[in-house]
Amino acid sequence: MMHVGVLLAPRQLHIPDGFLSVPVAVAGWVLTVLVVALALRKTRDQLGERQVPLMGVLAAAVFAGQMLNFTIPGGTSGHLLGGALVAVILGPWAAVLVMTAVVAIQALLFQDGGLLVLGFNIINMGVLTAFTGYFVYGFLKATSGDNRRSLFVAGFVGGWLSVMVGAIATAVELAVSGTSPLGIALPAMAGVHALIGVGEGLLTVFALSFITTTRPDLVVGEAAPGKASARWVWIGLVVALALTLLAPLASPYADGLESVAERTGFLDAGLDAPYQILPDYTVPFLGETGLSTIVAGMIGTLVVFLVGWLVARVVRSRRAAASSSG
Repeated sequence: MMHVGVLLAPRQLHIPDGFLSVPVAVAGWVLTVLVVALALRKTRDQLGERQVPLMGVLAAAVFAGQMLNFTIPGGTSGHLLGGALVAVILGPWAAVLVMTAVVAIQALLFQDGGLLVLGFNIINMGVLTAFTGYFVYGFLKATSGDNRRSLFVAGFVGGWLSVMVGAIATAVELAVSGTSPLGIALPAMAGVHALIGVGEGLLTVFALSFITTTRPDLVVGEAAPGKASARWVWIGLVVALALTLLAPLASPYADGLESVAERTGFLDAGLDAPYQILPDYTVPFLGETGLSTIVAGMIGTLVVFLVGWLVARVVRSRRAAASSSG
């Protein structure tokens, strides 16, 4: 059974194995494979030299940011999802690849979210958040004008709705799996994540405000040709690593999904991972200490950075190969 202890790990919408039925979980894998394959195809003609390092940096920043759970009223915690933010900067298809890298590494290295249900974890936290945030942000910006106020409104609403869509999708998956009736799971998930979404919206606005002030050319649709400055890439990676230093200060309360599972009676359905590498964002030989969490977080941040960068390089290389053969 899934163990419940001190929560230093981000589990806001990370579904553990056991919460979804096998047929539903398999359907999630099939859907994810199709979406990721399409994302690889779409981004092949979209990624420039500027976006390649950004994919690695944003993957690292999202991973590190997700370690910082914040407390919300009612003894629950939430954390940044980041799909909307990444989509606004890179576009939705590139954001799908970034979020897939983050969620997959969280499951594989840190046992955060199950392996069988990894497909729907990617859909809920990566695909749905990216497309919801991107289109809501674009629509509100287009209808309210190009000014700071519209950026704040579009960023906040896009971030908030991205969390809500992911939470509602999770509730539907739990209901279809027979884990919790929709009449119970849906209001519980929506209620908790309506508050968590406020945090997501505020963090999205803060990040977009900072980026558009310092490097407006990094936002999708405004990017100029050429390479991203190596200086800014390294600064971004250092900032992501620095965020992990705050991980031991994360909220100790249960996250949104775990809180709902505990209150509605299906928490015991969760299964432990069949193996452990860096479980619950700790290094086994360092124990469950703040230092252990920081070291694990730094390892994960670097791994996710490399995976995000390598995926972008591979996609970019395929584009170059296709161009030369044509």
